[in-house]
Amino acid sequence: MTLSSGGPSAPAFTLEPALPLRTGVTRPISLLLSTALAAATLTGCALVDLARDCEGTDARVKEMAALDILGSRPAGATVARGFEEVDAGCWADSGDVSVYAGRTYAFPGTRAEVAAHYRTAAARDGWTPGPDALPDDLCFAREKMVLQIVFLTAERLEEDGHGSRPDLTTGAGYSINIDSFVNSGVEAGC
Repeated sequence: MTLSSGGPSAPAFTLEPALPLRTGVTRPISLLLSTALAAATLTGCALVDLARDCEGTDARVKEMAALDILGSRPAGATVARGFEEVDAGCWADSGDVSVYAGRTYAFPGTRAEVAAHYRTAAARDGWTPGPDALPDDLCFAREKMVLQIVFLTAERLEEDGHGSRPDLTTGAGYSINIDSFVNSGVEAGC
């Protein structure tokens, strides 16, 4: 825009539109960054510390991944496509370190058949129903480890990023998971 006072000697001024600051975007980002910094400071937690907490757990992870109960399955159950390997590892959170191992199976039968199989297999393998488990829960304990059978639903698979899996939601698709806390005061429980 050019302004002049109308006379030939009046200087012409050009005004540029002002660029507004987008505070609607910067405020949430600033808030997010300051919250993350405060949380890290208050908890004394850093990503490096979390990784360090799992140091020395490799042997325990391998031991849990090799437990016979993970390979036990009712007749007709198959290892689910995309889940061919035992999922095993370690995670740390606020000083609590957990080692885990799990398998996922597709089963054309019923949940009752899966439950009957694992109640028998778990008892034979030295697992006992968890002290806090409800009668219908498929949760067992042994030597500071917890074994859980979790039936899969389309919603649960979607939440875990596995998309639509009719092979796991038709019949009784399930996962068998073992967790154990390492070097902490947290007791494994159902």
